[in-house]
Amino acid sequence: MYIHERHDWPLFHWSQEKVAGRLVAVRHRQGRLIGRMEAMGFRMRAEAILQTLILDVLKSSEIEGEILDTDQVRSSIARRLGLDIGTMVTVNRNVDGIVEMMLDATQNYDQPLTRERLFGWHASLFPTGYSGMRKVNVGFWRDDAKGPMQVVSGPIGRERVHFEAPAAGRVEMEMKAFFDWFNGADGTDLVLRAGVAHLWFVTVHPFEDGNGRIARAIADMTLARSEQSSQRFYSLSAQLRQERNAYYRGLEKAQKGTVDITEHLEWFLDSLSRAFDSLESTLADVFRKTRFWQSCANLSFNDRQRMILNRLLDGFVGKLTSSKWAKLAKCSQDTALRDINDLIELGALKKDPAGGRSTGYHLIERGELEVAGEGKNRSDD
Repeated sequence: MYIHERHDWPLFHWSQEKVAGRLVAVRHRQGRLIGRMEAMGFRMRAEAILQTLILDVLKSSEIEGEILDTDQVRSSIARRLGLDIGTMVTVNRNVDGIVEMMLDATQNYDQPLTRERLFGWHASLFPTGYSGMRKVNVGFWRDDAKGPMQVVSGPIGRERVHFEAPAAGRVEMEMKAFFDWFNGADGTDLVLRAGVAHLWFVTVHPFEDGNGRIARAIADMTLARSEQSSQRFYSLSAQLRQERNAYYRGLEKAQKGTVDITEHLEWFLDSLSRAFDSLESTLADVFRKTRFWQSCANLSFNDRQRMILNRLLDGFVGKLTSSKWAKLAKCSQDTALRDINDLIELGALKKDPAGGRSTGYHLIERGELEVAGEGKNRSDD
């Protein structure tokens, strides 16, 4: 029996005694984080928000097996938030749509969640009407024309059914109950409501595709409400991506359990706590990036150089060569070498010891840069 087949569905309840300690700890960390961020300068805070939102969009899609282009996600978010990140890349409609949904959830967290709003989110996720090669019924609740909605994994012929959602004929009624609860107030702490909302929405599975990403956007929206802030500094989706197998196991167990969701909320609060732990790594990268740009404030870079330097600061994978530079910056090999040599002269890049045709280059850290770059300047060609 699935949870939605029980006579007491969806009358969720839990042990306040068991979740209280975890909830207090998460609330305390939320308060400390907000205070810490408010003490930052505007530029550093904006960079932290940007990095968090990038992670949220990328990792929520990765959970579903979809890999997005990081530069496109960064450009789409920066454009919508009015942030200056130098050169922006062309963004396809799919990435723009996912960013649009995530930002609407977190920037407009205080607005009601409605049928029309969710249909808009769904249309944003599938702007072409397709998910890969498969046509999706966009902007409508699902039907059972292709059989019952089942969440499965494994190869064809050996699929494992994790759970089966309510029949399509129940979706309208189920979602009305969900909206009435979500837009109401029952005195439940909003952090707990985020965990309940995520489970409830995933259980109903109202759309043909995109339910996981929308469920996580609803959870983020509720967490933003809990903080009364549209500024996101930690990513629940990034944490769930790290724990993807445990995430799916937990959801499957909850689907086959009862409406006593104590264990599920304990897991949700623990995941949030680990998301705060992961934040330290994100902030370390933000501080490093900010220190770098502050230390070279007296230097001038062209747009290509700024773009590649940002890529290096964001954790460029592999060795940076002139060929990779030309490909990333969409310029000729000669222009790439000229850009690189300028940065070497400015003290921002250093040539790797190994030479040859595939000579690599790496970023000079802040301490080196302050000495090497003193008094030097270059302008765009």
